[in-house]
Amino acid sequence: MWRQLPSLVSSSYQASWRSCRRCRSQRRSHCCQDRRLRRPRLLETTHSVETPYGSVTFTVYGTPKPKRPAILTYHDVGLNYKSCFQPLFQFGDMQEIIQNFVRVHVDAPGMEEGAPVFPLGYQYPSLDQLADMIPCVLQYLNFSTVIGVGVGAGAYILSRYALNHPDTVEGLVLINIDPNAKGWMDWAAHKLTGLTSSIPEMILGHLFSQEELSGNSELIQKYRNIITHAPNLDNIELYWNSYNNRRDLNFERGGDITLKCPVMLVVGDQAPHEDAVVECNSKLDPTQTSFLKVSNLLLGKLTEAFKYFLQGMGYMASSCMTRLSRSRTASLTSAASIDGNRSRSRTLSQSSESGTLSSGPPGHTMEVSC
Repeated sequence: MWRQLPSLVSSSYQASWRSCRRCRSQRRSHCCQDRRLRRPRLLETTHSVETPYGSVTFTVYGTPKPKRPAILTYHDVGLNYKSCFQPLFQFGDMQEIIQNFVRVHVDAPGMEEGAPVFPLGYQYPSLDQLADMIPCVLQYLNFSTVIGVGVGAGAYILSRYALNHPDTVEGLVLINIDPNAKGWMDWAAHKLTGLTSSIPEMILGHLFSQEELSGNSELIQKYRNIITHAPNLDNIELYWNSYNNRRDLNFERGGDITLKCPVMLVVGDQAPHEDAVVECNSKLDPTQTSFLKVSNLLLGKLTEAFKYFLQGMGYMASSCMTRLSRSRTASLTSAASIDGNRSRSRTLSQSSESGTLSSGPPGHTMEVSC
């Protein structure tokens, strides 16, 4: 789950009040950083569309930009688009991104705010069927291509959609993805856990590490309260069951079943799905895939990486470079000149204390630990 350091935003304001090294402004109200941190008022509209597998609700922010894809998000189990993505998209440094792209936030059926509880015996769609609902959303909006951002179950759904409709996906940001079906041991462990734990506790075990749950921080208490007292808890359980019955995506490096677009894999340090994301990275095309391991999924680090990802796809080329991006450029030049003859797949790291970012040359697998 997301972590936000309040000092990231407040320190930016303090720096711009004194002076800005980029625009030399002495007044905060005239500073480029302050303008970038202001949240624009975006048009927000919510729609529902019928699909072969039931109705799906989605919310659109902003207006389509010429020759640019939409950013389409899909949330994890136990959450909806607001509880999953609002901390990220309301983060100050994300405002530069959301001004350049229209966003489509898809809620899984029955997960939207105010959703009625499905009747007893309702057959909830499988994750494959949830992926097959997305073309109906894009057709309704008349959008041709998207950049997908998915978390957990949502990352799986967007990956399945990209496999089935590669021409409509320009890029994917997959956070805490597990592309594998549950094996017999996993299935047995899940059944045993179900005998001793409630649905909310099992979902919390999916969202957070055991270390985080043991700490019982304010964030854990918040999400425990949200899920435990959710009026649509029965619907959440149906989504949870569909996730646990998912099929294997069968990624194969160099094979026919693989993601054709640029992919950024993201996992939190010590996250429950860390091993699954590492395995997923080993199965994808190393020339198209970057792997980001972030301590506690700090929003500042994730936002910065997202900007690099978009710039690598040819968007936001005029985006202001921060200290991290300048460090990254220097690291790229150094790495390319020194290690140009090394293996195509490489692992690099970043220290969260030093604030410098290293990366392999373009076209190589990148692993960054923040």
